[in-house]
Amino acid sequence: MTFDYYSWIVLPLIIFCSRICDVSIGTIRHVFISKGFRKIVPLLGFFEVLIWIVVVAQVMKNLNNFACYLAWAGGFATGTFVGLQIEERLALGLQVIRIITNQSCETLLEALKKENHGVTVFDGQGSVGPVKMIFTIIKRKNVQSVVKLIQEHNPSAFYSIEDVRNASQGVFTESPGSTLSSMRKLISIRKGK
Repeated sequence: MTFDYYSWIVLPLIIFCSRICDVSIGTIRHVFISKGFRKIVPLLGFFEVLIWIVVVAQVMKNLNNFACYLAWAGGFATGTFVGLQIEERLALGLQVIRIITNQSCETLLEALKKENHGVTVFDGQGSVGPVKMIFTIIKRKNVQSVVKLIQEHNPSAFYSIEDVRNASQGVFTESPGSTLSSMRKLISIRKGK
């Protein structure tokens, strides 16, 4: 009796790779929905379900093949990871950075303005005395550069970062010639209602 390479190696690999594709697409689709990017979601959903139904059909034809089950589960886990990695690289959407400091923040403010980040500053009262609160809403792809500015100009400042679903108006750093510019035009940044 010869070993069935197709059933025990090729088919599980096809299922594994297909699951990576459909779960990655599904993960990205959910992220796009949560961030308000709705133009591309139906197209992603179409391909996600198309791949899923083809893979399910193959698993159902091979119910006695345990390797298919392992490929299904492994593809799901890997697809979730890959989808999150893709989403991280796309860096879509806006985030608000709240900076609270009890030290002089003039150099930090100047550095943020020089990089064309809009800032709003408030006087506040912290647990140990007066503080300055700095708010800036930035494109997610610029978060690391702003964090670097905070660490460089005011390293003891407290800061928090959160997603922003909608924003109306604002000053944002532009990055001309972005490799994702055509995709961003397709899904477009959602403005406030």
